[in-house]
Amino acid sequence: MKEKTKESVSAVVPIMLIVLLLGFTIAPLSPSILVEFIVGAVLVIIGMVFFSLGAELSMTPMGERVGGSMLRTKKLWMIVAIGFILGVIITISEPDLQVLAGQVAAVPNMVLILSVAVGVGVFLVAALLRILFGIPLAPLLLVFYAIVFALAMFVPKGFLAVAFDSGGVTTGPMTVPFIMALGVGISSIRNDKHAGNDSFGLVSLCSIGPILAVLILGMVYSTEGNFTTTAITEVSDSVELGKLFLYEIPKYLKEIALSLLPIVVFFGVFQIFAPKMNKKSLMKICVGLVYTYIGLVLFLTGANVGFIPAGNYLGSVLASLSFRWIIVPTGMIIGYFIVKAEPAVYVLMHQVEELTSGSISGKSMQISLSVGVAVSVGLSMIRVLTGISILYFLIPGYGIALILTLFVPKIFTAIAFDSGGVASGPMTATFLLPLAQGACLAVGGNIVTDAFGVVAMVAMTPLITLQILGVIYRIKDSRRTNVPQTVTPVVDMFAELSDDAIIEL
Repeated sequence: MKEKTKESVSAVVPIMLIVLLLGFTIAPLSPSILVEFIVGAVLVIIGMVFFSLGAELSMTPMGERVGGSMLRTKKLWMIVAIGFILGVIITISEPDLQVLAGQVAAVPNMVLILSVAVGVGVFLVAALLRILFGIPLAPLLLVFYAIVFALAMFVPKGFLAVAFDSGGVTTGPMTVPFIMALGVGISSIRNDKHAGNDSFGLVSLCSIGPILAVLILGMVYSTEGNFTTTAITEVSDSVELGKLFLYEIPKYLKEIALSLLPIVVFFGVFQIFAPKMNKKSLMKICVGLVYTYIGLVLFLTGANVGFIPAGNYLGSVLASLSFRWIIVPTGMIIGYFIVKAEPAVYVLMHQVEELTSGSISGKSMQISLSVGVAVSVGLSMIRVLTGISILYFLIPGYGIALILTLFVPKIFTAIAFDSGGVASGPMTATFLLPLAQGACLAVGGNIVTDAFGVVAMVAMTPLITLQILGVIYRIKDSRRTNVPQTVTPVVDMFAELSDDAIIEL
């Protein structure tokens, strides 16, 4: 708990300080919005503590157990069926999918939700089969993204940004821990040396499903994106402030309960047919689910009630200044720190450190992610100010990312493409997107074509920065291997002894 609290405080406090600094200097905020933001930030910190602890206790062991048991069945049809059902269930469980459905005109909400869920289900099956048969990730990514950009040429311009945003939206805090653990569980059954590398990559493939599904819907329905402005709520006293947050909590209590219920029911049914877990492990998972529930309720309440108005208002004020270009470096600084507050980022970092035995440090990953998100937010603010099409950024960006896959270790490719979905979580949707929307309204731009796409940009740039980290890692590793051995390795000195021999030093 102490470690999780430290992580959460260090992630959120820098964002608070940046907003306060801007509020007391060049971008004055109303006292009401400022207090709402501070209260929201406190709830986000507490929520992150409970969520990260709960995900470690429940989501991770559940996913690993389901993944391992699926492969032990040795029945391909069962792996395909369970994988597809799981993909559909966890996608429908994602709260942000409802928000996405409201942004697309002319497509009925249920049609869009089910289409996206089927897309994730199909690609989760593809990801599981990739692990099962040891298929390289890079060629699959190259083929699927080629299809994505080919379809994008036939979709209305106003629909593109929402379609690409969907990939990041549907891989949120509910799905990422479970999907990643599923990959670890399946790869743990394999005994070959590449099993650990192949445990990553599920999130990256599952992010493609929603993009393809929404692009296809855009071609069928010939629809444009839609946007409705959210009213900024001002409060006059502390009682109104308390009511503002308290009235929203029941909404998120219900929303997160409905989101967690399908996963819990699936795992409960799975327990009936799979070998039974011991009571201690089962109780640990139950406690973890309670922590996850409390954490997500507090996190989403704080982020949606406290961060959305602050982000929207801040963007509007900064873009109204005579030196409106200041929003570009300001957005980059906010982007650098805000990715640290994404709940699923810490899940990914810890899993990478654990599976690589610390050879890929969480700190280096975090810096690479922060740099990537900073660049993406800066480019997004340039789009807001100039109205440049998102394809002028996405096509070269993904092109560079896919070319880098030819030069980096396989594990870095998988981690990098996973990190795109992980980085574009609820903090992006509740602060960075409102920041872009507020700025876009202030400069008189088109919200749908110019402001939307922030999530897609945030999901793209980490693919490049983390693979550049992989290039650096490969160069350093080659230098280490080229150093002549002057001392006999310890493992060689005792190679002829039996495994149970006592060695005295």
